[in-house]
Amino acid sequence: MQLKVTPMNTDTMTIRQMCDAYDVTPRTLRFYEAKELLFPERLGQKRLFTKRDRARLKLIIRGKRFGFSLEEIRQLLDLYHVGDQQETQFNRAYDIAQRRLADMLAQRDELNAAIDDLQEQLKWGEKMIASMTHSRTNAA
Repeated sequence: MQLKVTPMNTDTMTIRQMCDAYDVTPRTLRFYEAKELLFPERLGQKRLFTKRDRARLKLIIRGKRFGFSLEEIRQLLDLYHVGDQQETQFNRAYDIAQRRLADMLAQRDELNAAIDDLQEQLKWGEKMIASMTHSRTNAA
């Protein structure tokens, strides 16, 4: 997914601006807020998303694309404030990413094996159909 982020003249964005910029729905933003992943400022009923919220949303979207769970994403976001120049956050993200990559590679291998098996079954099916068609033609 390609983010459609454009430079903003303000420090905050409305929910509509966030939806347009990041190709998400208002429901998604409210869900992430309820899960305490985003913390928009409130002005009455209006939500105003800060630069921090935008940075967090980018990481959430990237993490979801890579298959990280929301809990893993939350843990990584929470590590930002550990106070070690993000060393802990980077190390934890790297560990999670390595495990996720191993899972994805295993899934790819399983999918490739299933594709190969299905292709073989289709070849067999083609031969059976051709044989049946040939037998029916010769019988007529």
